[in-house]
Amino acid sequence: MIFSQTLQAGRLLRRYKRFLADIELESGEVITAHCPNTGAMLGCDHPGARVWLSISDNPKRRYRHTWEMVEARAGVIVGIHTGRSNAIVLEALNSGLLPELGPWGNIKREVAVKDLGSRVDFKLESDDRPDLFLEVKNVTAAASDGIALFPDAVSERAVRHLRTLVALVERGFDAALCYCVQRADVRMVRPAAEIHPEYATALAEACAAGVLVTGIGCSVSPAAIVPEGRVGVEVDVV
Repeated sequence: MIFSQTLQAGRLLRRYKRFLADIELESGEVITAHCPNTGAMLGCDHPGARVWLSISDNPKRRYRHTWEMVEARAGVIVGIHTGRSNAIVLEALNSGLLPELGPWGNIKREVAVKDLGSRVDFKLESDDRPDLFLEVKNVTAAASDGIALFPDAVSERAVRHLRTLVALVERGFDAALCYCVQRADVRMVRPAAEIHPEYATALAEACAAGVLVTGIGCSVSPAAIVPEGRVGVEVDVV
């Protein structure tokens, strides 16, 4: 995913009310930007960190700037915009980086499963195998030794998504979960049981029910976020 504009650099002053961040631009101007990440952003929101922003030309937007990425530690740039993860995974699918999810003939985005009261990120349709429903989760929080954590805050929504995937498997469809890791220093994703134990349990139950779990890693720079390789996923056994 190549950015269509040059991202603007600055320094994070503070993040607050989940959706807002005060940032000092390189010019010295202080602006308030939209923060497109509702999680705790562990290790990614410390004051003084270098950040990069996109700018909208939509006159109806209250905040023109959107926080896109942060230098979480020296040399490690992290994409924090959760809305980018689906486009990144779609690029990975089309580039053949997720062969275990194919082959397919058509890809539909944002597919509603009305009787389950849910919406799934992708539906991969095929003529000679069951359709596959794919849910994507954005990962930013990294612990030590290349291990990333998900979720970084309690997420009942993420648990509901897992249960939707299990229900779809029970109906005869294929289902998968892909962790999109927008940072290059991660080799493994594991459920953050110490933050949300119910999620770790639900993930293990989903795997046992036949939901495929996979992960894609990215190189991240102010010019582009590029899916490049696989990351492992550690799942507890139930």
